[in-house]
Amino acid sequence: MTQTIARNARDSGDARRAFRLAERYREALDLPGEWNETLDVLLGHRSVRAFLPDAVPPGTIELLVAAAQSAASSSNLQPWSVVAVEQPERKARLAALAGEQKHIVQAPLFLVWLIDLHRLERIGAARGTTTGGLDYLETLLLGSVDTAIAAQNAVVALESLGLGSVYIGGIRNKPAEVARELGLPPHVVALVGLSVGFPDPDAPASVKPRLPQNAVLFREQYRHGPNAAAITAYDARLRSFQREQGMVERDWSEQATTRIRNAEALSGRHVMRETLLGLGFGLK
Repeated sequence: MTQTIARNARDSGDARRAFRLAERYREALDLPGEWNETLDVLLGHRSVRAFLPDAVPPGTIELLVAAAQSAASSSNLQPWSVVAVEQPERKARLAALAGEQKHIVQAPLFLVWLIDLHRLERIGAARGTTTGGLDYLETLLLGSVDTAIAAQNAVVALESLGLGSVYIGGIRNKPAEVARELGLPPHVVALVGLSVGFPDPDAPASVKPRLPQNAVLFREQYRHGPNAAAITAYDARLRSFQREQGMVERDWSEQATTRIRNAEALSGRHVMRETLLGLGFGLK
């Protein structure tokens, strides 16, 4: 009996793995190995842009922060903070600053993930030590990495609880204005926003296909130049996804190169260096 249960569980896991991989890459991948709930959550990730009005359950924010704080941190500096925004008026103002993205307003919870070097600066002042290391680009880069890792830990956690989310890079469109709205001190800047809530079942989100692994996975050394066949195949798969979703069909290669074409394509973020200097960051 025990062997039968184990075999059925394995077969079920194999089927789930095959389904998730095919869903993610739009092609069958025969990959060996075990399957578990964590992998299922990770490969089933999708951006949710339609939410029910229901508030997240009590304690959820704190649980997500605990998951975020369980992420790795370089030298244990923990150079990030997060602001949980639930007030409709503030969400509306932040949505306006982030490009009028309606899901910021619609979601019951908006988390703003911050690179926070202010805390380290204040601790240094309290201890009477200099904090000149905060003025270097490396420290800002470190803060960016740690903040992003923490936010992604929270996303995995919330999806395991049946919640959905979508990252809001537009929160960087007007960093100084966002800083004023959130009352941020010098040496703190919003890196990314995250709309969180229960997905609306009447507007289900789908898994967006990603580049095939032979476009991103290298063995031993980097392979120069893109894999043209892989990019062409991905363009076709993404168009198929767009067609299913009723979206305008457009090659990924066109979308990506349009997004990096020039300064104007950066949605106002081409002045980020000057803005960061104005917010007190040193970029030596």
